[in-house]
Amino acid sequence: MFSARFRGVVYFLREWAKAMTDSSPPEGFLDTHLETDAERALRHAAIDSADEPAVAFAFYYDAVRHIAEHEHKRAQLLHLLSGVLSVTTRAGRWIMPRDHALWIPAGVRHAVDTVGRVDMQSVYVRSGAIAGLPDQLQVTGMTPLMRGLISEAVQIGTDTGSARAKFILGAMLHEIPLLQKRPLGLPFPANRRLAQLCREFVATPSAHLEIDHWADAAGLSRRSFTRVFRRETGLSLSTWRQQACLMAAIPRLSAGESVTAVALDLGYDSVPAFTTMFSRMLGAPPRTYLRNRPED
Repeated sequence: MFSARFRGVVYFLREWAKAMTDSSPPEGFLDTHLETDAERALRHAAIDSADEPAVAFAFYYDAVRHIAEHEHKRAQLLHLLSGVLSVTTRAGRWIMPRDHALWIPAGVRHAVDTVGRVDMQSVYVRSGAIAGLPDQLQVTGMTPLMRGLISEAVQIGTDTGSARAKFILGAMLHEIPLLQKRPLGLPFPANRRLAQLCREFVATPSAHLEIDHWADAAGLSRRSFTRVFRRETGLSLSTWRQQACLMAAIPRLSAGESVTAVALDLGYDSVPAFTTMFSRMLGAPPRTYLRNRPED
């Protein structure tokens, strides 16, 4: 779809953006507006009728908000500028802190919950727009280049006739498959007993989880449980537990609760133990991670 020369230019832009020391958002990056239900319906209508390979919008919600289960004809890359947002599907739950993105494939039914004011940008991508697009729902980090491209795509809107607009949208599409996946998803097993255990744990997450207890509750041997759980979630129970604790911790930390209170409520024996887990999973301790944009 795009020439080798074009890909070379995109590579140059990406490397240049990584080298920039100023990671502040470009002008207009926060040019969002409070979206009403009526405006949301109009946005979805515009997305469904668009001919462009990708269209982008910016908007915000100013309070706790639940958006009922729905789906899109296009894939959605949802970039969170501020706040915390969670997405729930029948297959699991994903949480997104600020300056992360969530890739939602076309046709995936999902519900959305926001925590406080949430500013976001959404890019809607037509199926087959470019090779290599993810085929599963996942949280990703962001790059300086991608932040700028999405911001420009929002300004372009549906006015995509110019050569500049086509170049920006093409570069943005090339960047999507390169965004690094983050361990902020919580897939649920298809097995009904295991899925129920997972839902109960998410309701009251804890640093302590006995695999033998879960195996007994599921009517499986320890070995069979380990094999089935990994096959159906792609994760070991230990990693799944840690990600569940992260998903419980991040909204509370983002809302200003202390690391000590969150760590102890989750059952960690000490704050350093919680901080070590957090750093190992996300690459930085809680205060640093939530204060700064992640480096990609």
